[in-house]
Amino acid sequence: MTDTAPTVRRSDATRAAILRAARERFAADGYDRATIRAIAADARIDPSMVMRYYGSKEGLFAAAAEFDLRLPDLAAVPVERVGETLVRHFLDRWEGDERMAALLRTATTNPSAADRMRSIFADQLAATVADVVPDRAEAPWRAGLVAGQMLGLALTRYVLRLAPVVEIEPAELVGWLAPTIQRYLRGTGPG
Repeated sequence: MTDTAPTVRRSDATRAAILRAARERFAADGYDRATIRAIAADARIDPSMVMRYYGSKEGLFAAAAEFDLRLPDLAAVPVERVGETLVRHFLDRWEGDERMAALLRTATTNPSAADRMRSIFADQLAATVADVVPDRAEAPWRAGLVAGQMLGLALTRYVLRLAPVVEIEPAELVGWLAPTIQRYLRGTGPG
């Protein structure tokens, strides 16, 4: 058993070094320009070790994608402003963090990255939404509608870079989207 402990610790240290190097490299170079070789060099290991632990560049990115959405405490916001607050927050996060667009781009084609994106939104957004919806049992699907709206915006603005959407100023986007998000959070359903 004593022979296994150093191996486990060495393995954990190697994984941690790879993730640290990957986060720095993806942040500095973006997903497309970051390479397994460069990440391995930064971690001072052989590139085959990166592949051994993470299988692919996409798998590594999904593992390295630690995103705290840093959602505001919506329970502390006046109920009539929760939609506006959430839209403004998401726009600030997307505008200020290229890694989020890289994760979304990767999630469109890579199952591991898609799982990571789903868990980020499910774990973080659903809990925040539960604090402000009229019926907590509706929180998961209301959070799903919010996520769909915000991810759709992110896809068109930050990944596809659809000109009309890119040209709209963030404050104007808040004005357009806040009523929809407010309805998803506080409104009554279609029935």
